[in-house]
Amino acid sequence: MKFTGKVWRYGDNIDTDVIIPARYLNTSNPQELALHCMEDIDKSFVTGVKAGDIMVADNNFGCGSSREHAPVAIKASGITCVIAATFARIFYRNAINIGLPLLEVGDDVKKIKAGDVLSVDLESGEIVNTTSGETIKATPLPGFIQDIAKAGGLINYVKGSAQ
Repeated sequence: MKFTGKVWRYGDNIDTDVIIPARYLNTSNPQELALHCMEDIDKSFVTGVKAGDIMVADNNFGCGSSREHAPVAIKASGITCVIAATFARIFYRNAINIGLPLLEVGDDVKKIKAGDVLSVDLESGEIVNTTSGETIKATPLPGFIQDIAKAGGLINYVKGSAQ
């Protein structure tokens, strides 16, 4: 799977309450959640994000509560993958379950700026910053996780495997 998109850049410790504020957890509708994704820290995100864009953050992205709404809101907003120095483990698993690809890049995340355009190859783990010309090598997702992402999430993957 390959993606190319504009970067939405965030810092350390972006918790699930920032990704989708608790006041919107009365719905599980992905499109409704997307309308409020990141609104408490980035008012321009909801109106500016385009299908295919990429979210990038520093350390501990997705920390806080284990709400599954957070990766759903990100994916429904049009973000194709999230790149971070590190992820909170429960967020990482929830994202995989819904088919939102993630790549951890450690300190190399500092080479990516807001508005850069990235070309991401999930199979090789290669991230090319077409704005700066730099290439970052992430550990690629294991094959079965790539298959889950291609299927659109764990439920679709299991349904497909059962046929």
